[in-house]
Amino acid sequence: MNPSADYVPFVAWPVEVEWALMKTGQVLIIMILLLLTLAFILLFDRKVWAAVQLRKGPNVVGPFGLFQSFADFLKFVLKEIVIPAGANKTVFLLAPLLTFVVAFIAWAVVPWGPGIVIADLNVGILYIFAISSLGVYGIIMGGWASNSKYPFLGGLRSAAQMVSYEVSIGFIIITVLLLVGSLNLTTIVESQAGGAWKWHAFRIFYIPEFPANILVGVTMIVMFVMFFISALAETNRPPFDLPEAESELVAGYQVEYSSTPYLLFMIGEYLNIVLMCAIMTILFLGGWHLPLGSIEALGLSPFWAGALAMLVFYVKIWAVFFMFAMVKAIVPRYRYDQLMRLGWKIFLPTSLVAVVAMGYYVAFLQPASAGVAP
Repeated sequence: MNPSADYVPFVAWPVEVEWALMKTGQVLIIMILLLLTLAFILLFDRKVWAAVQLRKGPNVVGPFGLFQSFADFLKFVLKEIVIPAGANKTVFLLAPLLTFVVAFIAWAVVPWGPGIVIADLNVGILYIFAISSLGVYGIIMGGWASNSKYPFLGGLRSAAQMVSYEVSIGFIIITVLLLVGSLNLTTIVESQAGGAWKWHAFRIFYIPEFPANILVGVTMIVMFVMFFISALAETNRPPFDLPEAESELVAGYQVEYSSTPYLLFMIGEYLNIVLMCAIMTILFLGGWHLPLGSIEALGLSPFWAGALAMLVFYVKIWAVFFMFAMVKAIVPRYRYDQLMRLGWKIFLPTSLVAVVAMGYYVAFLQPASAGVAP
C-alpha cells in the first residue's frame, strides 16, 4: 500500500492566494533590502565625504562605524514628536508619510534581474515618472503645514526645482525610449545585452554601427551626464541642495520636524536617491548585464543566475551612488538663479535637440533588425 496515494493536503491553496503570498514575500524582501541598503549607503556617503576632507568619519559605533546608521535610527524613533502649536496637525503628519510611501511604491516596477520584478509593466518607465512626480506634494505639504515662513520658503524652492528638472529628465528618457522602442524597463535592459559597448552610455564604442554609432554615442553620453546632474537636482543633492541650505533657510522645508516624521522625510529622500541610481543603471549602464559576455553564457542554474544578476545590478547602483557622494564632497553649492538657468536655458534645449537627433537616427539610420521591441 502506498501511503502517499491516500495523502490529502491540509490546505489546498487557491492560485490567487499563492500569487498573493508570493507577491507579498517579494515586497517584504525588497523592502528589507532597501532599508538595509539605506543604512549602509548613508554610512558610505558620510565616509566618502570624510575621506575627501581627510577625516575618518563615523568609526565608533560598531566596527568601522557600521552600526552608526542603526544608532541614528533608534535615536529618531525614541525622541519625542514635537508639533508646532500653529501647525495643521493632520497635514503636518501626513506629509512625511506621503513622502515615505511614494518613495517605496516607485520600486514596484524596477527589475533586479531577469523576471525578478514585482510588477513587470509595459509602461514601467511612465509609472516611475508619474510616481516620482508625486514626491513634491509631500514637501509642499510639509512646508505649508508647519505654519512658518522658513519651511514654507524651502518647500516652494524645492517644488520649483523639482518641477524644472523633471522636464529635462522626461526628454532624456524619451531619447532612450526612441532608441529601444519600448516603455518596459526589462526590455530596456535586455536591449543592452552583449557587452559594455551595447550599453547606452558607451554606445559610441559599438563599431558594427559605424558611423551611425557616433551620433548615437555622443547623444547618449551627453544624455547620461545630463540625467546624472538632473537627478542631483531632482533629489535635492549637493550642489543643488538649496531647499535645505542651512546657511540660508535654517534647514528648509523640514526645519519644524523632529523624531519619526523627520526620519520618514530622510528615508524618502534617500530612497529617491537610490531609485535614481537604479534608473541610471537601467537606462544607461546595462542593468544586470555583465560588461563582458552575458550571465546566461556562464551556464548557471536559474537560481544562481538570478542571484548573480541581482548582485551585478546592486553593485552598479553603489557605483553610481559613489559619483553622487563625490559630487557632494567636491562641488560648491549653486545659487538659485544659476540652478534655474541651467535647467531651463541649457538642459531643456539640449534635451530637445537630442530627441530630434535620436528621432532622425531611428527613422533613417537604425538597422531594421535593431532597436524595435517585439
